[in-house]
Amino acid sequence: MRQPSDSLALGIIGAGIMGERMLNAVLGQDGAPVRVAALWDPSPAARERIAAHWPSIPLVADAATVVAASDCVYVASPPASHLGHARAALAAGRSVFCEKPLAVDLAEARAFVAMAGGRGAVNFPFASSLGVATLAQWIAEGAVGTKPRLTIEVAFARWPRGWQADAAGWLDAPQEGGFTREVVSHFLFLSRRLLGPLHDLRGQARFPEPGRSERAVDATFQAGAVPVVLRGRVGGTDLDDHNTWTLEGEAGAVRLRDWAIAERRGSDGRFAPAPDAIPNERARPIALRRQLEGVVRMTRGEAHSLATLAEALEVQEVVEAILAGNSAGG
Repeated sequence: MRQPSDSLALGIIGAGIMGERMLNAVLGQDGAPVRVAALWDPSPAARERIAAHWPSIPLVADAATVVAASDCVYVASPPASHLGHARAALAAGRSVFCEKPLAVDLAEARAFVAMAGGRGAVNFPFASSLGVATLAQWIAEGAVGTKPRLTIEVAFARWPRGWQADAAGWLDAPQEGGFTREVVSHFLFLSRRLLGPLHDLRGQARFPEPGRSERAVDATFQAGAVPVVLRGRVGGTDLDDHNTWTLEGEAGAVRLRDWAIAERRGSDGRFAPAPDAIPNERARPIALRRQLEGVVRMTRGEAHSLATLAEALEVQEVVEAILAGNSAGG
C-alpha cells in the first residue's frame, strides 16, 4: 500500500477487535491519511496474530515505545487502561484518539478531560457516518417537524456478541463491560450530536447474573428539548445485534437501523432506506477512514468533527448513571 510521505504517524496500543479494525482502515486503501508507526499489545498471542497478518507493521516492546514513535496515539486497550496510556501520550506532547469509555472511574475521567483540553478525541464512528449525515440532512429539511420524540432500542441474542468471545473476560464484567457501555453509548453520542445536551435522566439496569454485566436497561431522558425513551435487552431475539434510533414528530419520522442504514417513513407508514444506504459491513470502513482524516486534523490543531473528550464524558456520565440505577440532572 502506498502512503503519502507526509502522512501522520499513528501509534496503536491494543491489538484486539478495534485495533484490528483500525489497522484495516489504514492498510486497506492506497493514500491513507496516516501510517502505523508502531503497535504494542501485552498479549504475545495478539502480537503473533498481527505479525502473521500484517508483517510490515512495526511491533514494539512496550507502550512507551509506541508513544515515542507517534504523532498521535490510538488507545484501543481495555477500558481500565485507557487513561494511563492517554496521560502518557499527552505528557509526551502527542495527541490521543481513544476508545470509549474514557475510564472506569468517573472522577478520573472528569479530571482527565479538564486537563487534556482539545488534545484528544474519542472514537465514536457516528461522527463520520454516511447514514448519520443523511439523517441530519433530512432533519434539517423538516422531515420530522415539530414536537419530536426519540426512541432508542437495542437488542442482542446474547452478550457478548459471538465475534467478541475473545474479550468476554472484560466485556461481560460489570466493572468495564456490558452493552450499555459498548453499544448504547454510541446512540447516546448520536443523540447528543444531533439533538443537544443529555439531561434529566431516569434509568435503571438489571443484573440478574452475579458477576456478569447487565441484561436489560430502561431509561428516559432529554436530548436538548427532545424527550427520549431507551430500551435495551439481551435475549428475546435471534439477531446477533439489532438496533434502531427513531426520531418522529408531527411531520414524519426518520431512523437509523442496524448501525448504518438511514430510513424515512413513507405515507404508507413503512420505513424505506435512503437510495444510497449501505449495510454496516460496507459502511464501517468508510466511517473509520473518515475518522482517521479527523485524527489528522485534530492532531494538527485544525477543526474536526470527531467526538470531543467533553462529549464522550457527557455520554459516560449518562451510561454510568443508568447502570447505577440513579437519576442525573442536567
